[in-house]
Formats: sequence, structure tokens, C-alpha cells
Amino acid sequence: MGLLGSDAVRLLSPIHNVFGLTKNELNITNTTSINTIFSNIKPDIIINCAGYTNVDNCKKNVSLANEINAYGAYNLANASKKYNSTIVHISTDYIFDGKKEKPYIELDKPNPLNIYGKSKLLGEKLVSQATPKHYIIRTSWLYGKNGNNFVKTIINASRKSTKNELKVVNDQIGSPTYSIDLINAIIFIIKQKSYGTYHVSNEGYCSWYDFAKKILQLSNINKEILPMCSEELERPAIRPKYSVLDNYKLRKQFNYTLRAWDKALEDYSEKEM
Repeated sequence: MGLLGSDAVRLLSPIHNVFGLTKNELNITNTTSINTIFSNIKPDIIINCAGYTNVDNCKKNVSLANEINAYGAYNLANASKKYNSTIVHISTDYIFDGKKEKPYIELDKPNPLNIYGKSKLLGEKLVSQATPKHYIIRTSWLYGKNGNNFVKTIINASRKSTKNELKVVNDQIGSPTYSIDLINAIIFIIKQKSYGTYHVSNEGYCSWYDFAKKILQLSNINKEILPMCSEELERPAIRPKYSVLDNYKLRKQFNYTLRAWDKALEDYSEKEM
């Protein structure tokens, strides 16, 4: 089970009857597999944490990206409607192109730059078309106890490197989001019974460079972080330069706010690192 799914099971199990299914137990690209699970469990709520999230590999495997991020999500949404369930579908800040240069609200028009973003946006559209009982949750720069994420990458790289410095991109801006805070927000949103699309990320923003510096500071790792531009990495997929999400609907409709990204990272550091 991945980063978000593991934390969802951990937080929800004490208050709900939770079935945390791995990709081997539930293949969302296979409708027979989905119908078997739904007929046996008859879930009230489905949280779709599945996703093909390797941005560069999505460019090399377009069909697979769409199969998992779009059509797999559609299969779950169709089954949700059939069984009168509610689906929570996790999406991404990468559906935006980053040209707005101020935080994106839910009403802003998406314009993804890469295959990953396009496949996730298609998933949003298919889910919303398949069933009215849906929540689409867009989040950004997710990290947590389990699975691969930027926090673990930076810590592992700094410990393995024989050099006293690491180079990290300084021209991509976003909002790091702690998986625990995301799950807690999802729990709150579901209770409101107001379907639709929501942005959920920790407050504030930073560059990957700023994020890395804070990670090493909290980890007491004595390495210097040097800034670099995105072009130096020569990655296959283009990333948006500015993909900060504004939790506009949460704040305006329910007066719900998430804590600042650096405070969340400090909490994660104390509990998980």
C-alpha cells in the first residue's frame, strides 16, 4: 500500500470499518476485480489513493498513465454509482500550468503541461461524469511516513553522498503537504456532505530548494543545499513553475484551514523521521 493509502487506513481504522486494499487485491483497471470487491464489501465510501505518479515515466508510458489515472478512476466511479457509494478521488496541482503566478483556486481553468497532469485531469472529468456523489481532492507535494517522497529522497541522498553539498531546484514553487493533514481534511470534507472539487494543501509555499533546506535542518544533517534551475536536471517532463493551491472552498464555505507547511514538516520530523 502506498503513501496516502497507508495513512488513510491508520487514521480511519479507529473510527470506521476500513478495508485497505493493495493493487494486487484490487486492480482498478479491471472491472471484474472491482465488481467482485464492491459486491463483497458494499462500501459506503471509496477513497481512491491509486495513481501512476512518476511524472517522467508517464511521458514514456502514456497508455499506462491514462489507464490508471483516468480510466481506472472512472471504473471506480462507475461502481460507486452502481452501489450508491461515495467516491473520493485524489488529484494534483499538476493539472495547472503555473503561469498564473498566484495561488490557484478550484474555479481556475486547468491547463496541464505534462502527461501526468493530463491523465489526472482526465480522471477528474471522468469521475465527475460517472457519479454525482464524488469528491475530487487536489493536493500537492505530498509526503508522509510510507512510500517514496521528497523528504525521504533528500535525507537518503544527503546521507549517501560523499560530498558536503546537494543541488536542488529553486525555480519550482508549491505547497508541501503532510499526508496526515490531508487525510484529516478529507475526513472533515466528507462529513459536510457537499460534493465537488476541493483544494487541500498545507498553507504557504516554498521552492524545492527551500523545502530541502528545512528538511535537513530538522534532520540535523550538516549538508549545504545549493540552488539550481529546472533545465539543469534535463528531465523528460516539464513541470509547472508555480503550482501553489489555495484551499479557497474549504476556507470560504467551512472556515477550515490547514496549518503552515513548515509547522506540518516539524510535526512530521518529530513523529516520523
